[in-house]
Amino acid sequence: MAQESSQPVGDRTAPLHRVVVIVDENSNPFELGCATEVFGLRRPELGRELYDFRLCSPQPRTLMRDGFFTLTGVAGLEAADTADTLIVPNRPDTDVPRRPAVLDAIRRAHARGARLIGFCSGAFTLAEAGVLDGRRATAHWQWADSFRARFPSVRLASDVLFVDDGDILTAAGSSAALDLGLHVVRRDHGAEVAASVSRRLVFAAHRDGGQRQFVERPLPELRDESLAPVLAWAQERLDTPLAVADLAARAAVSPATLHRRFRAQLGTTPLAWLTGERLALACRLIERGESRFEVVARRSGLGTAAHLRALMRRETGVSPSTYRTRFGPVTPA
Repeated sequence: MAQESSQPVGDRTAPLHRVVVIVDENSNPFELGCATEVFGLRRPELGRELYDFRLCSPQPRTLMRDGFFTLTGVAGLEAADTADTLIVPNRPDTDVPRRPAVLDAIRRAHARGARLIGFCSGAFTLAEAGVLDGRRATAHWQWADSFRARFPSVRLASDVLFVDDGDILTAAGSSAALDLGLHVVRRDHGAEVAASVSRRLVFAAHRDGGQRQFVERPLPELRDESLAPVLAWAQERLDTPLAVADLAARAAVSPATLHRRFRAQLGTTPLAWLTGERLALACRLIERGESRFEVVARRSGLGTAAHLRALMRRETGVSPSTYRTRFGPVTPA
């Protein structure tokens, strides 16, 4: 479901979409760093800024997790009331109740239509505020049982990287915060911009939210079983009728072995990876100005314009025409 806002994020002439992060006592520095890297840095390589980024806290001095450092000099909690997107605090002490003032700020933001994001244990904060009742969400796998026990009305998906439930998004934690952050950039600004941000982060441009949190990492064998060569080969041939059998033949393994390696190394299936790469290519073609959707479908390997429309609606929540309006080249007035 595409995000709608009083300040359209994809409109390059509108005021910048404001992202505000609430930092509370014992917050995790890593997820705070992820939010800052994705939403807070200037983007001179793009020639424009993507977001207006703010930090806020309920108190003037905030002791971060395990006393690593103290955060000072950020805005007060009232800044949360100006957010178009509000990122809630996450902490390792999930059993400790959150501050009532923080929970009230989250409820106010939700009531006025702001987008809410929870990284890792931030799902506990959202659930405690009551905004996740009846909604889909995820959290770090190690807290799945305690989360379900405390918040049985939340539909927890405990084995995915992140969940996009429209105006509320949650990530499983650690690097999944970067996956969700890039997903939000892609949703707001398109695949081309998200790819640029990921390159600057030196991070994978696209990992689907449905991938597993825990990816098996067996001890390396003498023979190199990396998927990198076959992935690079396939990415250069997305416009051809590639099938899983072709990938397996290129890797010189059986389709069953290829499937096991994809699951172990990428946490997904060969077909899902191939479809995701083709959709990302289709989005880039539209962003670069290709308006003939049958051509986009053919050049991205998706076959027909009807298949392109169905896949884009399922994965991005919008039609190719709407995507072109939001992320295509700007037509001079």
